[in-house]
Amino acid sequence: MGRPKALLKVGEETFLERAVRTLSLGGCEDVVVVLNAEDPVFTEVAVSAGGRLTSGAGPGTEQIDSLRAGLRALPQEVEAAVVQPVDHPLVRSPTVTALIDAFKRRGAPIVRPVYEGQHGHPVLFSAAVFGELLHGDLPEGARSLVHRYRGEAEDVQVDDRGVLIDVDTPADLDKYLGALE
Repeated sequence: MGRPKALLKVGEETFLERAVRTLSLGGCEDVVVVLNAEDPVFTEVAVSAGGRLTSGAGPGTEQIDSLRAGLRALPQEVEAAVVQPVDHPLVRSPTVTALIDAFKRRGAPIVRPVYEGQHGHPVLFSAAVFGELLHGDLPEGARSLVHRYRGEAEDVQVDDRGVLIDVDTPADLDKYLGALE
């Protein structure tokens, strides 16, 4: 992208601010922001948005390393974690609520949003699978665990195209910027 995705803007919010707000409004009581850069700008944005910071594994690490850092920062008593990559900035808070509600009803190990037949983000992981996320052999990162539990996972149909929108390039940013709710 040529610049940090977390600080890109959608409207008046950075991707990071939007992710924290979406998770909070969606029902997440504790929003842990995993930062891989020791940059005061990131820290200020995350804290002002209401996120709680933890350090990631650092530059050049895999996405699973950041996920593991976030899980380690959670209190022992949490029942689940909703994992929201910062490069999915158009997810809406009712989607997060739907995932949490589905988990509370059934307690599935993994709860995923589905829009028009496609799985997206964020993904809710039950605390029952945290051990595997933290210590398991995951050659495809968390996706390995999602495949392992596909028969037990719960898919939640959502009316939120944002669950599929992954902004990885300047072209993606131009294409989807107008897709804001």
